[in-house]
Amino acid sequence: MARSAINTGTDEPTRQRDLRVLRPLLGYLRPYRLAIVGALIALIIAAGTVMTMGQGLRLLIDRGFRTELLDQALLVFLVVIFVLALASYSRFFLVSWIGERVVADIRRAIFQHIIKLSPGFFEVTPTGEVLSRLTTDTTLLQVIIGSSVSIALRNTLLFVGCSIMLAVTNPRLTGFVFLFVPLVIVPIIFFGRRVRRFSRASQDRLADVGAFGTETLSSVRTMQAFTHEAIDRERFTGHVENAFATAIDRVRARAFLTAIVIMFVFGAVGAILWLGGKDVIANRITAGELSAFVFYAVIVAGSIGAISEVFGDLQRAAGATERLLELLSTKPDIAAPESPISLPDPPNGQLSFEQVTFAYPSRPDTPALVGFDLDVKPGETIAIVGPSGAGKSTVFQLLLRFYDPQSGRVTVDDVEIRDVDPAQLRFRFGLVPQDPVIFSADAAENIRYGRPDANATDVRAAAEAAAATEFIDRLPDGIHTHLGEKGVRLSGGQRQRIAIARAILRNPTFLLLDEATSALDAESEQLVQQALERLMANRTTIVIAHRLATVLAADRIVVMDRGEVIAKGTHTQLIKRGGLYARLAELQFNQGQMLGAGADADVNAEVI
Repeated sequence: MARSAINTGTDEPTRQRDLRVLRPLLGYLRPYRLAIVGALIALIIAAGTVMTMGQGLRLLIDRGFRTELLDQALLVFLVVIFVLALASYSRFFLVSWIGERVVADIRRAIFQHIIKLSPGFFEVTPTGEVLSRLTTDTTLLQVIIGSSVSIALRNTLLFVGCSIMLAVTNPRLTGFVFLFVPLVIVPIIFFGRRVRRFSRASQDRLADVGAFGTETLSSVRTMQAFTHEAIDRERFTGHVENAFATAIDRVRARAFLTAIVIMFVFGAVGAILWLGGKDVIANRITAGELSAFVFYAVIVAGSIGAISEVFGDLQRAAGATERLLELLSTKPDIAAPESPISLPDPPNGQLSFEQVTFAYPSRPDTPALVGFDLDVKPGETIAIVGPSGAGKSTVFQLLLRFYDPQSGRVTVDDVEIRDVDPAQLRFRFGLVPQDPVIFSADAAENIRYGRPDANATDVRAAAEAAAATEFIDRLPDGIHTHLGEKGVRLSGGQRQRIAIARAILRNPTFLLLDEATSALDAESEQLVQQALERLMANRTTIVIAHRLATVLAADRIVVMDRGEVIAKGTHTQLIKRGGLYARLAELQFNQGQMLGAGADADVNAEVI
C-alpha cells in the first residue's frame, strides 16, 4: 500500500528530458477546438498585419517622403493598427479563456481523483504536498496555457513569416542572419533542461512550505499552548529559505539563458546593419530594402528572445505537469471491483471478521490486527475494550473498507466487502468518532452531511434526538449559524452532539460508536445515551467503549490486546474470569464500584 505515496524528490534521470510530458494536456484542450481555431485565426491575422508594416516602410522610403504619400501611408497604417488591435484582443481573450477553462477542468479532475484515494495514501503523503499540486501547480499551468503558449505561437508565426520576408527581401543577408540561429538554439536547449530541473525542485520545496504551514495552522491552539511559536517560526523560515534558494537557482538559469539569447540575437542584428549598410553604399540594395530587412530582422530577433523566455516557462510547466500526472497516476488501493456484488436488500445486519491480519502502510512491520476473529449477529451490540494500541479503531477502519487486510476476510451480510462497491458498503454504516469532524458550514449542513437529501424537518428531529437543539437554538442564527472552521465556535461536547445527530439522520444499518459520549457532561450524556439507545434498538452496533455504562449495555464485550481477541463475554463473566478486563476495570473504578453491576458509570478511562 505504501507504494501509493507520490514522489516528492527530484530524481531527474528517471524522468523524460523533453516537453513530451506536456502531451497529456492535449486531451484537456480537445473539447475547446473551436476556441483554439478562433485564437489561431486571430494570431495569423495579427502576425500578418505586423509583416505588412515592413513592406509599407520599404515603399515609403524608396518612393520618397511626399505629402500625398504620407497621407495615404497614415490611412493605411491606421487601418492596419485597427486590424492588429482587434486581432490581438480576440487572441488574448480566447487564449485566456481556454487557459482558465482547461485549468478549471484539470483542477476538477485532480480533486475527483484525490477524494477517491484511500486513507493509506494520505497516511504516507503530506496533505500540504497534495494541496500544492492542486493549487500552485495548476496555477502555473494556467499561466502557460492562457498566456505563454499564445506568446510562443505568436512569435513562432512572426519568426517564420518574417524569415520568409527576409529571404524575399535579400537572400544574401538572410544567409548571414541564419548563421547565428544555432548559436541561439543550443543554449536554449541546454539551459532549458536546467530550468526544468530547477523548476521541479522549486515546486517541491514550495510544497514543503505549504505542508508545514497547513500542519502548524491546523494545530495552532496546541502550538500556542506549548509556547512553540519560536521553534515553528524558525522551522518555517528554514522551509521558506530552502524554497527561495531553489527558486533563485531557477531564476539564475533563466536569466543566463535570456542574456545569452539577447547577446547573440542583437549581435546578429548589428552585424546585419553593418553588412547592409555596405550594400546600400555599393548600390546593391536600396535604403528601403535595408529598412524593411532591418525591420524584419528586429522582429525575428525579438521573436527568438520571446520564444526563449517562453521555453523557460514551458520547462516550468513540464515540471508542474509531471507532478500533476504523478498524482493522477496514483491508483487508489481501495476501488470498486469490475463486477461488484450487491449487498442484500433489505439488509440483515450481520458482520464477520475471519482470521484478519492487517498492518498500516506507514508501519508495515507492526501488525495492528493478528488473526482477528469476530462474528456479530443482526441487532447485536458489541463493545470492544482494550488498552491503547490494541487495534480497536482498526476494526472500524476495516469495516468501512478504508483499508484491505493483508490476509483473512471481512463480510457484511455474508458478502465479502472486497466484492462490494465501497460507496454501497459505507452507505450502510453510521459513524460517530471520538474526535468528531465539523465542516466549515452551518449546523444544518453539518447534520445533513449524514443524508444530503434530508429536509429541514428531519434535520431538526435528528438534532433534537441528539440533544443538540439545546445549544443550537442559542446560536445567533440558530441551526443556520456558521460553525467556523472545524467547528471552532463549538465546545467539544457540542461538536460531538452534532456528529451524533448526523449519524441519527443517516439511519444506518450498522452503527459504529467510538465512545460517542466521552466529551459530554453528565446531563447531556444522559440525554444522548437515551437517544443512542433508541438509535441502537434493533440495529447492529459496535462500540469502542471507555465508560462502564456502555459496557454494561452491550450484549457481548470483546477484549483486545496487541491486535488479538483475548476474551469475550458479558461484564459479569469477564470480571469473574479475571485477566486483562478485570485489571482495566480495576484501574477505572474503586474496588467497591468494580463488582457492582449497577454501579455509577460516570467516570472516564483512557485504557478501556
